[in-house]
Amino acid sequence: MFFVLSKTLGIMALPLNFLIALGVLGSLLLMTRFLRLGRTLLVLAALLLAVCGFAPVGNLLLYPLESRFPAWSPSQAAPDGIIVLGASIDVDLSAAHSTPVVTAASDRIIVTAALARKYPNARVVYTGGNANLISGEAKEADFAAGLFESLGIDKSRLMLENRARNTYENALFTKALVDPKPGERWLLVTSAFHMPRSIGLFRKVGFAVEPCPVDWRVGTGRDVLSFTDVAQDGLSRTNIAVREWLGLIAYRATGRIDQLLPGPPG
Repeated sequence: MFFVLSKTLGIMALPLNFLIALGVLGSLLLMTRFLRLGRTLLVLAALLLAVCGFAPVGNLLLYPLESRFPAWSPSQAAPDGIIVLGASIDVDLSAAHSTPVVTAASDRIIVTAALARKYPNARVVYTGGNANLISGEAKEADFAAGLFESLGIDKSRLMLENRARNTYENALFTKALVDPKPGERWLLVTSAFHMPRSIGLFRKVGFAVEPCPVDWRVGTGRDVLSFTDVAQDGLSRTNIAVREWLGLIAYRATGRIDQLLPGPPG
């Protein structure tokens, strides 16, 4: 129930979807006696689309998420295992073409493969099922094996978790699969903006992992106030940021994380 509700509300609350719906409502009202309200909604939708597309709204919302954890330092001791969260593989397109089709979050797989080659004794876990609200039988992890093998990672090192539909299930099912032992060091690879929520969920299920953020969408603090000349890019960052903040709020409200914005220990 939580999965269906979160997916439905999450789709509706995305800024782009919401503003398009607002514009459609305004257009419909133009044909009624609420003409003035319709015009107001149309103008408001257009202005907010422009602001979200060109102004640094997405940057301002993403930067606190992406800067929460520093990049992982290779100077540390070799890890026992590397966990990469799903969302790097488009399940439907992969199933349609019978080959892995990666998404904009492909950095997760690329960095994990590089780490796996650097640390040949580390186990590699890919956790990802089918996160679509209406899903078929295809699972992300089922396509991940061939993708990692093509990047030079032997299949014998891979552990595939293909049931998880969201980040909470990533943490829960991965812990059950890995059964981490005291003293083991596990890296968690996911997008930088997604790391606070992921760390909070792994902590909640009792699996201590070390953050290895990748796939940044904003540069340094100096870039936060930068405007963009491509509205699609600004809208994409705004959508990602709003979805992530809504996820943090929902998980905090339901007690699945202990802080609204989990950060480094201490």
